[in-house]
Amino acid sequence: MADDKRDDSPPGGISRRQFLRGGAAAGALGTAGMLVSEIAEAAKKGPAPVAEGMEVFGPGPVPIRLRINDQRYDLKVEPRATLLDVLREELELTGAKRVCDRGTCGACTVILNGKAVYACSQLAIDVQRQPIETIESLARPGYLHPLSAAFVEHDAQQCGFCTPGFVMAAKALLDHTPSPTLKDVQHGLSGNFCRCGTYAGMREAVLAAAGHMDDDDLPLGSGDAAGAKDKAAASKGKGGKAHG
Repeated sequence: MADDKRDDSPPGGISRRQFLRGGAAAGALGTAGMLVSEIAEAAKKGPAPVAEGMEVFGPGPVPIRLRINDQRYDLKVEPRATLLDVLREELELTGAKRVCDRGTCGACTVILNGKAVYACSQLAIDVQRQPIETIESLARPGYLHPLSAAFVEHDAQQCGFCTPGFVMAAKALLDHTPSPTLKDVQHGLSGNFCRCGTYAGMREAVLAAAGHMDDDDLPLGSGDAAGAKDKAAASKGKGGKAHG
């Protein structure tokens, strides 16, 4: 059999692959050159003119005053800092969790002016002097708020990472609707996401806590937390509103 050897080397000049690579490199260099020239031109012009009466903040830290859990905090933060940034990094109030950081999961829920909001979606500079409540405000150290006790009783948490956000969303709901229906609870918690899927327990906990938000905090380890469900059931048996 004839010993034919195939020559796959490209003819003289450059290959198609080399041509494409060279074209891409040239385009990237051209784009980079345009960006550099635009940046240099903008630097020559200086900052954009500010309309009369308009105040500009930043880009460095600026003084702000926040009202959190009935305490006043005077801080210096960059205007781009979110409320979640300030709570966790400046004030060490770490109950609000950073999960999605884009306003979709609800793990960072706090109460602002009586409304449940995502702390990761609020600029700290925009919420100055407004009342802010975090999970840390609900009970004294060593005690459980009745709402938190109801979450424990009804197994309304698993990993617990999303629980503070759910508790604050539930508190905002019960503050406005002391005797909610199951549909009210479903709607009130709809902005929060639980990857463990403990929604049924959470809804039961909120219904059980309704009407007991002003009760005394329960000492940890006293066994009283386990009686939250019985307490709610007794209240219904005495003519209280049943939820379904």
